[in-house]
Amino acid sequence: MTTTGTTTTVEQAMRRALELAALGPAGGPNPQVGCVLLSADGEVLAEGYHRGAGTPHAEVDALSRLPEGAARGATAVVTLEPCNHTGRTGPCAVALIEAGVARVVFATRDPLPLASGGAARLRAAGVAVEEGLLADAADALNERWRAAIRLGRPWVTAKWGSSLDGRIAAADGTSRWITGPEARADVHRRRAQHGAIVVGTGTALADDPALTARGADGLLPAQPLPVVVGRRDVPGDAAVRRHPRPLLQVRRHEPAAVLAALAEQGVTSAFLEGGPTLVSAFLAAGLVDEVLVYLAPTLLGGSRLATTDLGVATIADQLRLDVREVRTLGTDVLVAARPHPAGTP
Repeated sequence: MTTTGTTTTVEQAMRRALELAALGPAGGPNPQVGCVLLSADGEVLAEGYHRGAGTPHAEVDALSRLPEGAARGATAVVTLEPCNHTGRTGPCAVALIEAGVARVVFATRDPLPLASGGAARLRAAGVAVEEGLLADAADALNERWRAAIRLGRPWVTAKWGSSLDGRIAAADGTSRWITGPEARADVHRRRAQHGAIVVGTGTALADDPALTARGADGLLPAQPLPVVVGRRDVPGDAAVRRHPRPLLQVRRHEPAAVLAALAEQGVTSAFLEGGPTLVSAFLAAGLVDEVLVYLAPTLLGGSRLATTDLGVATIADQLRLDVREVRTLGTDVLVAARPHPAGTP
């Protein structure tokens, strides 16, 4: 990296740290974090990111790529406040202090009381600490993880693909494919950004889904946990049994109980794919944080609607949403929306 002034150099490093952070797994118990180590004259010494629970944190990953003593006097640019607790790994704040880092610039505070306090520990050791650089981008990267901490449950994204008249299948139950390849590729990309893919037993038995996240070259590196909700057994030869991760079957129907089971597995975000009964139960319970609807330019008619009873008896009870994104994907249209805040017009 060439130096074009201290502020510019550090901001470039933070943008790179955010890119690195996005390479780590999403939807698990840990946030996505990236780190870039800069020399006193602004050259990149090393980079690192967190690769998942039990692996070195981003700061330690970056430090491990340098010979002993090479980080003395360096600036650590990190997307999240260095942690201050010992879990599966030691405190990153201590690792930076012991490495002789002179300055730490981080984007946003750690919201976990157990892990926070790294900034104070660094300052107490004489390390210069600055915070807030590209904080909005860092918060957006870990939005679902932060929401799970705030809500005390996994973030839930409900997704379905339908015709323009809201049907997810023809009268005989066939549904492959309503949407086109571009829409399906987008679904797989978004699956990989969540900690679990959740379907009901009806969908699991009727469609035999693999519940994997796939790209043009096969399975994506990040694979969410496959989850089937319901009391009926999933056959031993079902496609989901060949998933890279073991199937979690939650033999409960209550949305809150399902989310509690996911939280026990360290899941902080869930991609809810169906069927209509399961999706509608979560919507009616107010436990959906985001809705993704892939609309195909076709009409099917019939009774196979994307949702069932949502508890809306009168128009005043409608579940209002705020549209956050509208995107064309091939011949289809994605509408991304979130529940309208209660109490606002």
